[in-house]
Formats: sequence, C-alpha cells, structure tokens
Amino acid sequence: MFAKRASKKESTREAILEAARTVLASDGPEALSLSKVAHLAGINRGTAYQHFQTRDELIKATIGSVSEHLCETITGGVELDESGRMVGIEQRSIYDVIAKLVDFAVENPTLGRIWLFDMLSAENPADDSFFREFKQTTQRLAESRFAQEGIDVEVLSVIMLAGYFLWPEWARAKSKGESDRQAMAQRMRREILRLFLHGVLRPEEFPQLEELLAQEPLRD
Repeated sequence: MFAKRASKKESTREAILEAARTVLASDGPEALSLSKVAHLAGINRGTAYQHFQTRDELIKATIGSVSEHLCETITGGVELDESGRMVGIEQRSIYDVIAKLVDFAVENPTLGRIWLFDMLSAENPADDSFFREFKQTTQRLAESRFAQEGIDVEVLSVIMLAGYFLWPEWARAKSKGESDRQAMAQRMRREILRLFLHGVLRPEEFPQLEELLAQEPLRD
C-alpha cells in the first residue's frame, strides 16, 4: 500500500513537472503558475500545492528536472575504462551525443536559455547535475589517449554549453520557419563536430568521424 502511494505521488509530481516544462518552454517563467500547471497536468490546484507550495519552488524544481533529463538522455552511457578506451559506444556515438544536445536546445530554446542562465547565476554553478556530469565526461575524455594535451576542462565545458544553448536563440531570431531552424541546427551539429574533432580529440583516432564530417550534408 505504501509503495503504491509513493508511486502515485511520484507520478503526480512528474506530471506537474512535465506540464511546468511545457509552460516554461512555450511561454517563459513569467507565465508559470501553479494554477496553470495544475490545469495542464489534469489535477486540482490543491494537489499541486501539496508538491510545491510556491511558484519559486516549482520553477526551481522544473529547471532541476531539465538537468536530470539532459543527464539521462544525452550523456548517459558515455564512459571510458581505466585504459582510456570508450566503453559501450562507437565512434559514431560521439556525433550522436552532439546531435542530441543540439536538437534538444533547438527544439527547446526558451527552456535551454532559462536553464543556462539559472545555472550560471547560481552561487555554485558546478552544483548543477547536468553541468557536473558534462564536465566529468569531458574530464574523462581529456585524460584519455583520445584527447589533445593541455585541455582546460572547465573552460571547455562552459564554452561548449554556452554555445549549445545560445545558438538556438540566434537561430530563432534569424530563421523564417521550421526548415530554416532545422538547417541552422544542422550547421551547429557540423561545426561542433569539426571543433571537437580538431580541437579536443586526436583526429587520427577517429577516422569514422572524419568521414562523417566530410559528408555533405551530415545525415542522422
């Protein structure tokens, strides 16, 4: 009985956060309210208040859920063993990680921007779960035989994440429609792969990525 209650409570909380992410992504934090989110989630306002007593609590939890989502869907499974060899992924998977992050940012420009600036304005940005995971993954790669020497992992992590989440704002301002945004997303995927391959990795270790970069256009 307790387990069922806990499960229902968790599913309700996730439904609230999913609705909050939808509102945040489409209308920004100014439009976020517990009443609006409760309606979208299909629950009454009292139930929503049982999980989040204030709007600020809801915003904080929603942004935190974005970090968790990014950790699970983008950096999950990228590992190196003690000898520096990649575990469980092929060379192509490096591009897949780049593509997933670019696609998420382009599809959720407002959500990505809010997450980025919330993370950067925090007292300790490194406490953010996704930044921490992203930096740790970059650190493991930088310490492996696959990487160039002398990489400043913290600087590289901040530069890359800022690029990922600011480019969609530029793309949205410059594009006239969905096809333009997709074309700009493809440009971003290609350029990050090029910079990563020739500024972070040792390109001789990744002939398949060199071939992928040479394709015109890149194909998923």
